[in-house]
Amino acid sequence: MSAPSASLQDAIFAFLAQPSTHGAVASVERLDTHISTVFLAGDQVVKVKKAVTLPFLDFAPLSAREAACRKEVELNRRTAPDLYLGVEPITRQADGSFALGGGDGEVVDWAIRMRRFDQDGLLNKVAGRGELTRSLMLDLAEGIAAFHAGAEQRTDFGGAAALRATIDGNEASFSRFYGSVFESARVSALMEASRQQVAAHAGLLDQRQARGMVRQCHGDMHLGNICLIDGAPMLFDCIEFNDHFAIIDVFYDVAFLLMDLDANGYRAEASILLNAYLDLTGDYEALAVLPVMLSMRAQIRSHVSAAIAEHVPDPAPLHDAARDYLALAERYLAMVPATLTAVGGLSGSGKSRCARGLAPLFSHGVGAVVLRSDVLRKQLAGVKPTERLPADAYGPGRSEEVYRRLAALAGAVLSIGQPVIADAVFARPAEREAIEAIAQQVGVAFTGLWLSADPAVAAERITSRSRNASDATPEVLQAQLGYDLGVLSWTQLDSSGPKSDTDAAARAALADWIR
Repeated sequence: MSAPSASLQDAIFAFLAQPSTHGAVASVERLDTHISTVFLAGDQVVKVKKAVTLPFLDFAPLSAREAACRKEVELNRRTAPDLYLGVEPITRQADGSFALGGGDGEVVDWAIRMRRFDQDGLLNKVAGRGELTRSLMLDLAEGIAAFHAGAEQRTDFGGAAALRATIDGNEASFSRFYGSVFESARVSALMEASRQQVAAHAGLLDQRQARGMVRQCHGDMHLGNICLIDGAPMLFDCIEFNDHFAIIDVFYDVAFLLMDLDANGYRAEASILLNAYLDLTGDYEALAVLPVMLSMRAQIRSHVSAAIAEHVPDPAPLHDAARDYLALAERYLAMVPATLTAVGGLSGSGKSRCARGLAPLFSHGVGAVVLRSDVLRKQLAGVKPTERLPADAYGPGRSEEVYRRLAALAGAVLSIGQPVIADAVFARPAEREAIEAIAQQVGVAFTGLWLSADPAVAAERITSRSRNASDATPEVLQAQLGYDLGVLSWTQLDSSGPKSDTDAAARAALADWIR
């Protein structure tokens, strides 16, 4: 950044920091990032791009800052139309004074005007208060899935080449801190493991690129870039300054948020988000590259933390965070045996809630993939998981199709190394035998859990459900009670009592496979 630009922007920032610039608000709060300066004034926000040149962007030219402001507003209006109000010029008048959004002087800079929101609504703060509810995570998954579905498809970015380039960039960034923060041998081993994973799945990555799974995504989807507006999660502050960061595989986009949740101690919420996203998109093939995508996201956070530490008085906490992210990146690529767990039981037995609670306890990635027959039935029908189906969707032929799909999908997911929890009634011996056979075919360990609850308790649970893929009613349960279940060889758990008791018994049955 040249000295004149720095001097001019300093004067502009001093102007924007004055309450009188914003209609005589009581005060103005200034926030700085490495590429932007933000002014919080009353119920609005003014954001200016810094005239900086960095390895991944060049905002020194005024025209580049204008273009970036306009692109930021355009892209973020996809998910946050009510937040991004527009782009305004900052002009210098004949007397040397500045004007925001008006005046007939020379345009000297550009600003984004936004609607201000309560900072307590940022998801990183919501998480800190312990308020990342299951309902909120389901809302978030729906929003992300819908955003990805509508995002522009691009075939000129992405694929295996893009991930290889990112790994190369990560390695170069790590190398600056060898000896001071990181051990070179350890980083080199991680980079080699990452390259091997990309090479092993290069065909899939390139096929996804060709099929339109590389899109104009968010690019920076973490808890600090999601806020609650009127109780609903809203993505904002997507990347506009570097297409290589934002035009990416949709799964690489959501992998950032999954990693961020996991790294900050919200593994159960990450599991809910992942499985809800899969339920909505059916994008199970991407699970093959999820480990390396999670690892690469943690790698970026690792070396960025080390870089930020150079600019703070006490770098030790950030150095610790950098090493923690490095360890997380290694864990995502660690070889962990896949296992198949089947959770069966009549409607209202609590099997789906139990399966959901078990999923994050598996060490692989952010936990096990839950394949639920109720969801697969909705996918086959082409409707959302919570949309009710007519009675004929539950006829014998359709149910057999659902169980075939469940077994085939479980085999496919297990074959790429992901642990699976199969969640279905499994009332018929043949259905239980079929899912066990999948484990034998793939060569993984199998555990079968059968949950049974007092009929009155089960009926009450059915009537109190909300946002559930099951269409079961108390009448359906009554019919199921007449089934001939045959011989039950699976571990049987009485789920009539408190959920904590059921969960403890399930964990004990899976003690060899969960943490």
